[in-house]
Amino acid sequence: MNLKAKSYCLIILVVFTGSVIQAQHTAKDVSIEVDLSKRTNEPVKAIWAWFGYDEPNYTYMKDGKKLLSEIAALSPVPVFVRAHHLLVTGKGTNALKWGSTNAYTEDANGNPVYDWTIVDSIFDTYIQRGMKPMAQFGFMPEALSSNPQSDSFQTTPAKEKVYHYMGWAYPPKDYKKWADLVYEWVKHCVERYGKQEVESWYWELWNEPDISYWKGTTEEYIKLYDYTAEAAKRALPALKIGGPETTNPGGDNAAKFLITFLEHVVNGKNYVTGKKGSPLDFITFHAKGQPKVINDTVWMNIGVQLKHIDKGFQIIASFPTLKSLPIIIGESDPEGCAACPADIYPNNGYRNGTLYSSYTAASFPRKLEMAKNRGVNLLGAVTWAFEFEGQPWFRGFRDLATNGVDKPVLNVFRMFGQMEGNTIPVSSNATYNYASVRDSSVRGNQPDVNGIASAGNRSASILIWNYHDKNDLNVPASPVTVSVKRIPSKKILLTHYRIDQEHSNSYTAWLKMGSPQNPTSEQYAALEKAGQLEIMGSPQWVTIKNGIAVIPFYLPRQGVSLIKMVW
Repeated sequence: MNLKAKSYCLIILVVFTGSVIQAQHTAKDVSIEVDLSKRTNEPVKAIWAWFGYDEPNYTYMKDGKKLLSEIAALSPVPVFVRAHHLLVTGKGTNALKWGSTNAYTEDANGNPVYDWTIVDSIFDTYIQRGMKPMAQFGFMPEALSSNPQSDSFQTTPAKEKVYHYMGWAYPPKDYKKWADLVYEWVKHCVERYGKQEVESWYWELWNEPDISYWKGTTEEYIKLYDYTAEAAKRALPALKIGGPETTNPGGDNAAKFLITFLEHVVNGKNYVTGKKGSPLDFITFHAKGQPKVINDTVWMNIGVQLKHIDKGFQIIASFPTLKSLPIIIGESDPEGCAACPADIYPNNGYRNGTLYSSYTAASFPRKLEMAKNRGVNLLGAVTWAFEFEGQPWFRGFRDLATNGVDKPVLNVFRMFGQMEGNTIPVSSNATYNYASVRDSSVRGNQPDVNGIASAGNRSASILIWNYHDKNDLNVPASPVTVSVKRIPSKKILLTHYRIDQEHSNSYTAWLKMGSPQNPTSEQYAALEKAGQLEIMGSPQWVTIKNGIAVIPFYLPRQGVSLIKMVW
């Protein structure tokens, strides 16, 4: 890599250890160019500011509240939070892939009894932090289920057997009573949080009704949707409701369900009004990747996830009257089971370290690029990861923190949160673009080293990642040169943030401690510090000549850098 540039202000941000610099570099030199005069009129779209999890009762627990506070603090816009089991019968006991609120029961005469105590504590926790619910009507209370069953054993993803009420996945025995429940809940939220606040939320019906979350038929789901939408909008006419939260659109059954639902919304006979069509304010589906273990090594497959997303966009774009509606990818993740720990499912061995963080950095910009290519309106992509209270340290759940300590992946979202202002096109000689990553994933000799950029009136940010599907850190770092042109100041404050094996990485810090399951207070404090976003070196004031800065550095495999300029 040429570290000299005539008439350029040369900035050397990073001095790597001798072992890195002296390695024989076979990685391609990557040049990334950002011209600040080409700032677009498109504000940075925070599609990443959406999170979700199965276990709603973790929300108000110690580590749950701590993590929600951290997520809220890293985002310049309100974060939306999606959770399951908000209407399920039970005492609020937390468990893997489970939760309950006991919001609806019936007295001896079959009259409804509403108790919002637990669901209020969940939503209160969000609202107190400036967050907003992506509120889910689901699942079916025992007193309304068309197939109520007594408690029975259910095996959790961690191979633990627990008792759960099992009638939650069935249609209601009385659609009017279900509609009354919907109406009363929305009305209660308006009374508690205010009309304007609740109008800013997104409401949805159910989760993944094309698989075992829904024991009814497609048509029964559509009927339930009509009753739900009518009741919700009767309580609050400007309420936003959507669906259907189906699974990977690349699957035949999921695609068929999504298409059938959208056709009903446009042309079907409404089960409540008898008129044509149903109200729909946004469209949702899920998209997951597919990691595998090959020769004892975890291989991700970012291309699988991107293909599913693109297929969903294609389906929605085929409906002219729906094409402009906001799209929320209700779960958008490297694979499909957050509560399946890596000690039991080794294909999930990517989750503790930097393979997860670099995958996240590389995937989110491609989602926006694919939406633009299809001409659809991507509003959000929900990262289905939170925390699992009281579990062993770094067990390998798909979570953002373990025992109150942030994992490397959360620092990518901290980086995203610093991408402010409007977008700027990035020119590079990168091997991959969104189409090649979607079609072939990242499985060749070269990694995916690329970036995105944005700028405000007095700042600019460039985020660069080094991603490969193979979990292999024993490879040379990639030489990167970032050239920033037409800087409108003669002096800038430059800061280089980094996620890699030595920075912003609580997992490697924990391993160096000997992997303690009961860390001392001193160790815990050190792990907390290691889980925060770190700066390489120190911020520095740099004199600019000819409006140009050239920033050369080596980016290790699975590393993510954020270059921040302020003037």
